[in-house]
Amino acid sequence: MDYRTKIAIITLLYMRRRRRHRFWVHPIRQYRRSHSEYYRLVQELRFDDVLFQRYFRLNKTEFDKLLTILAPRITMQNTSFRLAIPPAERLAICLRYLATGDSFTTISYSYRVGVCTVASIVRGVSQAIWECLLDDYMPVPSKQDWSNIAAGFLEQWNFPNCLGSIDGKHVVIQAPPNSGSLFHNYKGTFSPVLLAVVDAKYLFRIIDVGGYGRNSDGGTLANSAFGEALRNGNLDLPDDSVLPGSQHCTPLPHVFVGDEAFPLQRNLLRPFPGCNLSREKRIYNYRLSRARLTVECAFGILTSQWRMNRRLLTVNPAKAEVCVKATCILHNFLRMSRRGTRNHLCVSSWQREGPAALQEAPRLGSNNAARVAIRIRDAFSAYFCTEGAVPWQHLVL
Repeated sequence: MDYRTKIAIITLLYMRRRRRHRFWVHPIRQYRRSHSEYYRLVQELRFDDVLFQRYFRLNKTEFDKLLTILAPRITMQNTSFRLAIPPAERLAICLRYLATGDSFTTISYSYRVGVCTVASIVRGVSQAIWECLLDDYMPVPSKQDWSNIAAGFLEQWNFPNCLGSIDGKHVVIQAPPNSGSLFHNYKGTFSPVLLAVVDAKYLFRIIDVGGYGRNSDGGTLANSAFGEALRNGNLDLPDDSVLPGSQHCTPLPHVFVGDEAFPLQRNLLRPFPGCNLSREKRIYNYRLSRARLTVECAFGILTSQWRMNRRLLTVNPAKAEVCVKATCILHNFLRMSRRGTRNHLCVSSWQREGPAALQEAPRLGSNNAARVAIRIRDAFSAYFCTEGAVPWQHLVL
């Protein structure tokens, strides 16, 4: 008897011993259209807009508007075996997961669908949310758009020439198999990193998701497509301009503001390090931290609305990345819908085509760049103590 015959016999015996399914569709799921949470509770919630919004984080008008946008992408075709799940129900399942972070098993019991079906719906609808809302709610910013952002920071946060506040957030996930320490962060958990630039109105302007948790915020920025574009000067930033009230001084570049984890660059400011600082430096640190609060507040709003970002996600990094992108663009969708700021928003999400290796980046004269960046930070520090001073900055130090 040759080895092929042996393999065929073993396979046949295995197939005979394999446990057969008792049901084509489990009896509990056969009553989905009459007893599931979507056809019972959700339909009752439509009579109370407050409870409906607490359940989905969207009110009825916003839910229906989003459904109209997504319906062509998430509508499945019926087959001769079964009826497809309607797009409204698919959207409800996805939003419920993003809003709570419950396990797929819990949602499958509530909506009376399979666990694998929930997983497929969450990924597919999240991807559709990202792609369908991208053009309308995240267009690539132009030079005039950056200027509008800078005007918002000057008006609301008294920080001139500021293009956004930048920071990173760890999204905790279950340890991916065979990933080693790539996603293991300094907090002792496993996570990809959400790197975001936020404007003065807590709107996400640029996001980059998928950086390894082991990297610092500075390392995540360096390996991101946004960081590479910032180094190469491909962001179409406004030209250098004179700070308000200091016409006698030289023009200064437009900058992003970050914390100590980010490097000091020509277009990226960070605080002065150390504790025993002069009064001028402490005032600069206060003014920079005041402008940088916008990204912290935006992360707080994001996690309070879409609590998936607070939970331990038992999904792979690719699915976590899609879900995080969906929550970020839904964050902008809600704030723009409720405040009518769509025409004034310009957000870009730099798609990752693979981590940009530092060796592939153009070589820069580190010493000269450091001197330029230090001189720019000193100029901002001097400005905040002279022409750009605000009355209350001396009372908080």
